[in-house]
Amino acid sequence: MTMQYRKFGRLDWNASVLGFGCMRLPTVDGNSNGPNINEAEAVRMIRHALDRGVNYFDTAYIYHAGNSEAVLGKALRGHRDEVKIATKSAVWLIEKESDFDRMLNEQLRKLQTDYIDFYLLHALDKKRWSEIVPKYKLLEKAGAAIRDGRIRHLGFSFHDNYESFADIINGCDDWTFCQIQYNYMDTENQAGTKGLKLAAAHGLAVVIMEPLLGGRLARPPSSIGQVIERSSVKRSPVDWGLQWLWDQPDVSVVLSGMSNMDQVKANLDSASHARSHSFQSADLKVIAELQQKYRERAAIPCTKCNYCMPCPNGVDIPTSFEIYNEAFLHEDLPDARFRYQIFVPEEARAGVCVACHDCEDKCPQKIPISEWMPKVHELLGAA
Repeated sequence: MTMQYRKFGRLDWNASVLGFGCMRLPTVDGNSNGPNINEAEAVRMIRHALDRGVNYFDTAYIYHAGNSEAVLGKALRGHRDEVKIATKSAVWLIEKESDFDRMLNEQLRKLQTDYIDFYLLHALDKKRWSEIVPKYKLLEKAGAAIRDGRIRHLGFSFHDNYESFADIINGCDDWTFCQIQYNYMDTENQAGTKGLKLAAAHGLAVVIMEPLLGGRLARPPSSIGQVIERSSVKRSPVDWGLQWLWDQPDVSVVLSGMSNMDQVKANLDSASHARSHSFQSADLKVIAELQQKYRERAAIPCTKCNYCMPCPNGVDIPTSFEIYNEAFLHEDLPDARFRYQIFVPEEARAGVCVACHDCEDKCPQKIPISEWMPKVHELLGAA
């Protein structure tokens, strides 16, 4: 079982195609991403991945309530020169310019290192990019940290639409890499395939998060799992998701948030078979059928064309519909409610709709939006 490597953007360095994401480390109480990490098991998993050739480890200031970085630092003690560490600045927690350096210095202490190889501005979107980043001079602060050696390379992780992604890519010459949510069901969501190609065209390494949609693509509903079972190409649901990503040469690293040793071993095995341009027509046919089967489960025929926007009352109609549909696509209502209540501001939720019908005149799919809005909010807005 041999790890595969790829050039990391324009850098003269090759990254393991599999990166170890430290957002879902094992916990003693089973609380995913909770603070009580099973440290001994987490260290064992990280070092096993390291021994098998993984050289990219990703964490963040907020992961596991601030404890992820400390555990990763302990696990990599004595192996610092063998790996690259990526961690993130929680830009939404910054309230004054000095917070950037305070946070970075705290992270260096936790990680037991003098420098961060890859430092990301965490979860940038249009608002954070246009308001928080310039207000607290975060690009200038990061530049100073690069010059004094605390940071080697600057990047960002992203959750918004393609237009915002393009603005961020084009708005800074110092980006070395970016991290996007991408999988075979997110080709047109957030940065999407267009964003992947745009970043690569700028010479940026592209790190993939949520390759299996938080594990949902690893556990397909039975009707969708049958597509995989009857395929002549034999792969597990996990392997289908990972290999589809690695088939694309613009993908530099695929992060996996692994919670137990079985997942580590399975992903390492999958990574040993990673190749670009390896998918044949039979492989692509399976992916296309999976995509179609998932989409058929959508309750609302919204295509996210955004013709309905802007709503005169501020409702984020496309995102509300998208999250509502995902509750049915993946049979995961708790996650859909979490995403709705975290990522859709209260003033933009479906419950704000006053049934003015302005959007319905613009919708090419002729969706009775004002009838759906209370149903969406009733399902997703529940505690």
